[in-house]
Parts: sequence; structure tokens; C-alpha cells
Amino acid sequence: MAAEDPGPTGGPGPRQTWAALPWLVRTAVLWSACLVVIAAGLYLLGRIAVLLAPLAIALAATIFLTALLDPVLLLLRRLRLPAALAALCTVLLLLGILVGVGALVWNLTASQFDQLSQELTQGVERSRDFVTSTLPVTEAQLDQLIDQARQGLGGSSPDPVAGARTATEVFGSALLALVLLFFLLKDGRSMWHWVLSRVSGPNQPVLAEAGRAGWQTLGAYSRGTMFIAAIDALGIGLALVVLRVPLALPLALITFLGGFVPIIGATVAGAVAVLVALAANGPTTALLTLAAVIAVQQIEGNLLEPLVMKRQVRLHPAVILVAVTAGTLIAGIAGAFVSVPITAVLWRVIDTVQQRRAASALLPTD
Repeated sequence: MAAEDPGPTGGPGPRQTWAALPWLVRTAVLWSACLVVIAAGLYLLGRIAVLLAPLAIALAATIFLTALLDPVLLLLRRLRLPAALAALCTVLLLLGILVGVGALVWNLTASQFDQLSQELTQGVERSRDFVTSTLPVTEAQLDQLIDQARQGLGGSSPDPVAGARTATEVFGSALLALVLLFFLLKDGRSMWHWVLSRVSGPNQPVLAEAGRAGWQTLGAYSRGTMFIAAIDALGIGLALVVLRVPLALPLALITFLGGFVPIIGATVAGAVAVLVALAANGPTTALLTLAAVIAVQQIEGNLLEPLVMKRQVRLHPAVILVAVTAGTLIAGIAGAFVSVPITAVLWRVIDTVQQRRAASALLPTD
């Protein structure tokens, strides 16, 4: 038997040193290395997505809308409409809904915009008076804190060039999303079949089942998000009507739109409702409005969201919270919006692949 190679100083080599380590240490090293590689890969993908933010947002919105509108497309296809005409009708239906909702919001808020601005301004002033009268903080110190927060969030003064560039990027992303939506609705299934045709052997049925499970999860998430946002808007809107807070319907619409942005949207919409209630009806109504907002959000977070999202997205609420936080840190509001569906789809795909491999391992072999 050949002697084992010694180290450069005559001692044990790397293999002997590794074999001499306890198995627990070796397992911890291997798992840590895998986690570091996965985290580095996810971070790199996140940074690339941030650099290509308009394209990434357009792709995310396109896939989300495609999963949401897929049942409409299937219904039109069952009516024997050609694929191109069915996709065009689906896109036109989406545009009609968006334009109709936008016109409704404009008609409800345009005539009351000045009133809403005045109510918010009065609410902010009353909040300032409450803070300076109850806490050991002067108005100058409070103004300094507000200025520091404003500078930390985005600078003290708006940049017209940056604003114009942002508006151009938003318009371009929206236009690109509509074009991609039409093509995905029209040719999405043929594209997927083309991908499957390029995979041969036993991996093809596994890929087909994993893709189908991920697509079903994404569609379920989009419908569940709309359902929860509608429940939030209905609950808070009814509370505002009962408390006789002005602008109840516009505030309910703001709550509905904010429901599509996890955590941040609901918090901002609730804060706006409380400020309007404070300015219009005083601190008692504001506290009752705050209690109603918290109650609705607690019902949503502890009852509706676990039931709806756990059944359709199949993620633990703690995982959802971690995913939203990570997405927010990487890409802001857009990252918070897409982090949960990405996590849910990846989990379903991985789980489906593991189940398929486990089932294949149990099959008898000749």
C-alpha cells in the first residue's frame, strides 16, 4: 500500500485533516458553504434586477397579469375565438377596467382633491400640536427631525430631470408590459411546449409537472391578493362610513390599491385615513378610525391571509414576512410586490420535483 502524501511540513495533508474533523463540523461547513453560494447567487440576481429595474418590473407585471387573466383567455378560447383575437380581447378588457377605475377615481377625487389636501394638512398640523404638547419636543426640533427624514428618504428638493426620467421609464415599462402581455396570452402555451420539447428523457414529465404547479400557484396568488385587497377596502370603507369620516369612498379605493403592496401599502392607506379623520372630526374619531384599521388588518393578517394565502400560496406567514422584508431591502416597493409570488413559485417547483423523484424512487425496477 502506498504511503499517504504528507503535508508540506511533513505533517498530515488536507485530506487527513478533513477526515480527522468531527462529522458535525464537516456537516456544518458543507451546509454553510451551500448557503453562502445560494445567498450570493440570490444577491447577484437581485442586484441585476435593480440595475434593469424598468425591464424587471415590466416582466414581473406581465407574468402577474398573465396568470391573473389566464381564466378569461381560456373562457374566450372555449368560445372558439382564435388565439390572437382572444388575447386582444383580454388585453382590451384589462385596459377597459383600468380606464374605468381610473375615471371613477378621478370623478370621485378630482372635485374633492382640494378638500383632501386641506384635510391632510389639518391632520398633520393637529398631529404636530399633539406631539409638541404631550412630548418634550419643540416645534423646531420636530421640524428638524422631519427634514432629516425627508432628506434620508429622497433628498430635500425634487429633481425635475429625475422626475421626467422616472415618468418616461414608467410609461415605457407600462407599454412594454402590455405588448408582452398580448404575446404571452397568445403564444404562452406554445412557448412552454417548445421549452418542454427541448428537454428529453425522464426530466421532461418532471419539468412539465413542476411548471404547471408553479403556474397554478402564481394564478392563485394573484386572485388571493385581489380578494384580500377588496376585503381590506370594504372593511375600512364601512368603518369610515359608520364614523362619518368624509371622503370614505376615495379612501377605500386608496386602501384597495395599497393592498397590492404588502405591508407598506396597507400601512400608508391606514395612515391617510387616520389623518383625514383627525382633521375632519377630531382625535376621538381618529382613534376610532385607527382602531378600525388595526382591527381590519389583524383580521386580514391572522385570519384571511393565512387561510387564503396558505391554501393557495402554501407559505407560512413567517416566510411571507421574511420574503417581503428581503424584497423591500433589495428593490424597494417593487421588490416587496414580487418577492412573495417568486418565493411561492420556487417553493412549489422545488416541492413538486422532490415529490416526483420520491415517487419514482419507490417504483419497482426490473
